[in-house]
Amino acid sequence: MTYSKKPSPKHNAAHVIALAVTLCCAGLTHAQTTSGVTLYGLADAGITSTSGLKAGTVTQLASGIMEGSRWGMKGTEDLGGGYKAVFTLEARVELDTGSNSNRPISGSQLSDRFSNATLLGLPSDAQFRALTGLTALQFPNGTMQGTVSALDAKLADEFGVNVGKYGGRVFDRQAFVGLITPVGAVLAGRMYTPAFETNVMFDIMETQSGLSAGQIVAFPAVLEIRKSNSLAYRIVKDGFAGSLFYSLGDNGEAANDSSQMVGFNASYKSDAFAAGLGYNAAKNELGQDSLTTTVLGASMNVGADKLSAMAIKITDDNPSGLSVISPLLQAAPFNAPAAFANLIQSKFINAFKQDGTLLHIGYRHVTGPHTISVAYTTYDDKRPANADVSSYGAAYTYALSKRTDLNAVLVHYDNKNGAQVAPGGNGYIGGVTSSAGTDSNAVQLGIRHRF
Repeated sequence: MTYSKKPSPKHNAAHVIALAVTLCCAGLTHAQTTSGVTLYGLADAGITSTSGLKAGTVTQLASGIMEGSRWGMKGTEDLGGGYKAVFTLEARVELDTGSNSNRPISGSQLSDRFSNATLLGLPSDAQFRALTGLTALQFPNGTMQGTVSALDAKLADEFGVNVGKYGGRVFDRQAFVGLITPVGAVLAGRMYTPAFETNVMFDIMETQSGLSAGQIVAFPAVLEIRKSNSLAYRIVKDGFAGSLFYSLGDNGEAANDSSQMVGFNASYKSDAFAAGLGYNAAKNELGQDSLTTTVLGASMNVGADKLSAMAIKITDDNPSGLSVISPLLQAAPFNAPAAFANLIQSKFINAFKQDGTLLHIGYRHVTGPHTISVAYTTYDDKRPANADVSSYGAAYTYALSKRTDLNAVLVHYDNKNGAQVAPGGNGYIGGVTSSAGTDSNAVQLGIRHRF
């Protein structure tokens, strides 16, 4: 194997589309190649210090401060006549442990509004006994709160990166094959969703670090990043780009699952200006309309400066994955009565519903090896929990070379009412603060190397 720079771009439609279908590799300027296959990757790690947690201020080594560490393989075969076959297999790797998954800094703790029986709107033990005639000994785990806590422990299995029932995927980041034609590309596999791609385009941080827009709404997620079992059509021409996307959901991974997702995006980009729209609409495992996300953004470049703004509208009246709660509570070891189990499930579904708007504005200045970014993001939660949260701060990058840079990020999260979000990084979730309304600060120092 030898190290080589990527070939110079050719201005033909097939090449432009090939670049579009390998978004994650756009910043990887060097690679190892053999037999038409490219081996590439990115290693990112550093020290983070996060305040406002139950454990106080936590300082630790973290993988994925600016970007999630990963390695991958991609290949292109020229079939002639403007046709090319392409594939990508990309796996995450955690530099602190060597694994391919991680947990939030705050561990398995969930926000108070998901873990406190009173905040969930459940009756007290005495009220429930009066309504149903159940004795204390007939309660799962003895009390209403005990039942919620036991259930939260199971829900927390899904709280993290590449964890839970679908955790441990080797190529969790991307895995697809496709055909590029003179009129677009058709792809199949596990891919980024259209709304997420628009979010990346207009987040001034490009999803990097705890200053990025999406970090303040990581759980429950307001945006599907990737979907398995997906088909996509993509086209790029003369500054315009677009995609159509359909995911068959988790069929083949879970029994009796009717989940699916459709999406699209469209954008225009020139040297001075860009604008775009992205849309995802999902159905949950019961086939009900679920998480819907609409992203609208615009940016402007003036010399070494860039100004970007974005708005994201989120609704979800039928959250995914919660229909298992009632059957779970009715089975051993809970053995709960159906009425009790259904009540608990309805309260959790109500708590996980979403209705809100995220607004983001950011500025970036580049001079020589120095990149300075500032950003402000706010989420207006219209649900009863009113979990409004805002973030602001600055990030600095010093390029040691085209492939290696040093990074420093300082960010503050302002939690209001039911919000309790702690800053994470691109490759990990910060988690939750000690209680609702508790703010959090983070200092993140790291090194990033591309190969």
